[in-house]
Amino acid sequence: MRRLATPAQAGLLHLIGGTPMAWIPAGDAGVGYRAKLESAGIGGMKARAAISLLSGAVARGELAPGAPVVESTSGTLGMGLALAARALGHPVVLVVDDELEPDMRALFTAYGVRLEVVERPHAVGGWQRARLDRLTEVLAATPGAYWPDQYDNPDNAAGYAAMAQEIIDQVETVDVLVATVGSGGHCAGLTRVLRQRWPGLRVIGVDSVGSRIFGQPARHRVMRGLGSSILPRNVVYSDYDEVHWVGPVEAVASCRAVAARSCVAGGWSTGAAALVAGWAARREPGAHVVTVFPDGPHRYLRTIYDDEWCVARGLLGVAATDPVEIAAPDAVEVEGWARCGVVRDPAGAGAPV
Repeated sequence: MRRLATPAQAGLLHLIGGTPMAWIPAGDAGVGYRAKLESAGIGGMKARAAISLLSGAVARGELAPGAPVVESTSGTLGMGLALAARALGHPVVLVVDDELEPDMRALFTAYGVRLEVVERPHAVGGWQRARLDRLTEVLAATPGAYWPDQYDNPDNAAGYAAMAQEIIDQVETVDVLVATVGSGGHCAGLTRVLRQRWPGLRVIGVDSVGSRIFGQPARHRVMRGLGSSILPRNVVYSDYDEVHWVGPVEAVASCRAVAARSCVAGGWSTGAAALVAGWAARREPGAHVVTVFPDGPHRYLRTIYDDEWCVARGLLGVAATDPVEIAAPDAVEVEGWARCGVVRDPAGAGAPV
């Protein structure tokens, strides 16, 4: 049964989306790409997914009035869920890990979100698996709770249809879409709509070094918000023409370079997207390249933009200026920026898609 939002709730929902597109220079005069600045919408990019996840559950009768919403997050989806759940009248419990920044913890507390903090990573699945294990316990102890399951819920991708339409309205054409990949939702949602408008659209996926998504082995990742130690089923492998893996040294350098060049800044996903979008724009100067900057810089002022923090982790080294080419996703374990033109589902039969 559908529940209508009150005027106050509708006002909150109205703040999601409608973000601008910015030109980001990436080399010589006239060379660059366009970036959707999701930090200009309240809740960041994943607020779009959050409202879709909860609205879909309400429409199907899976989310009862006033029932708690419980989800695992490294931070960004949590912000979106806090907003969406408040608008729809639900309390939120977020399962986070011990590496969540103090500023984010304080903000969640201010928003009235209950945090369940995992203190140790899983031996194999890292923080992500440990959070999901705790989530199972929280669900069992919370009668009536609803888990959106951002990793395996088609409502995630559906939440980005409006963003795709905004892009269509903001640019004349798109030749290349560069999309960071975590849960897989925003790339799947954008590609589905944008390829209806531009069938020849090429899609470049951007993953993190140490992520399993595209066939590399999982290991500890400094970067948050992209990559995964599990295989999210929202990832549509057939959407991608190639994949890049980006390391934290490259992401830090990219974040800082974009900020210095354009006064537009963001976090790990923004730096990774900017690195690959700039490479694509320089490689094909006439191509119209578009990417998405998922959030702004404020969460990262004590990490990415803090010299002391970066030096302590060896993140101010020499960053690669071009990716290493590998023949297959599992041909070699990559340590930094790498690229592969073969994309396949690691859980499938192994044939390229």
